[in-house]
Amino acid sequence: MAQKNKKVSEAKEQQVTMEETLNRWEEFFEKNKNGIITALCIVVILIVGIFLYQSKVVKPRETRVAEYLFPAENYFMAGDYKTALEGNGADVPGLLEIADEYSNTKAGKLAAAYAGLSYAQLDSCEIAISYLKKFNGKDQMVAPAVLNALADCYASTDQLAKAAETFLLAAKKADNGLISPYSLFQAGLIYEAMGKPAEALKLYKRIKVGYPMSDQAVTIDEYITRVTAK
Repeated sequence: MAQKNKKVSEAKEQQVTMEETLNRWEEFFEKNKNGIITALCIVVILIVGIFLYQSKVVKPRETRVAEYLFPAENYFMAGDYKTALEGNGADVPGLLEIADEYSNTKAGKLAAAYAGLSYAQLDSCEIAISYLKKFNGKDQMVAPAVLNALADCYASTDQLAKAAETFLLAAKKADNGLISPYSLFQAGLIYEAMGKPAEALKLYKRIKVGYPMSDQAVTIDEYITRVTAK
């Protein structure tokens, strides 16, 4: 009898621990959502140099617009999101102007993505969503990073189903060991928050099997155990 009581007690303690872990994640996400988006911004910034180089060898209009984007990009990287969005009122056009006037160019589309990321940093997620949705890149780094930022904004505005769907799209579009497991993990957490442990379990197992060397795989067994117990 004592052994049985001990097992029941241990099971209760494990359940409490799992619930506390989920609560801690929810608190972490709420406190650090801007930091998460900032990390995604860094990914975009690391790739943008390649994009701008490519724009130098395409038609002249693309080159000119890319040159317009440089100063606004510098404000963005310095964390001056308001000036990045609106320009300095003199010789630097803002991201909003570039995105609007040159929406049919690659640089204009990238300006829209930067504008969305800027609005996200300014806690204007509804506006951020409208700009981030405009970006439709096909590469495996920038496009998924923007999709992850969009998913974060959906989550921040309680659009959890859209958030999970967008994270999954980012994982598919990335198809690499850096962004895909991150996106799958975030989608799994969203599904847990939505009360869908079965869907979360599928994603956690995908990470364990498909991306065993990723950062997320290090602790994924804990999450698998948690959702299995539900």
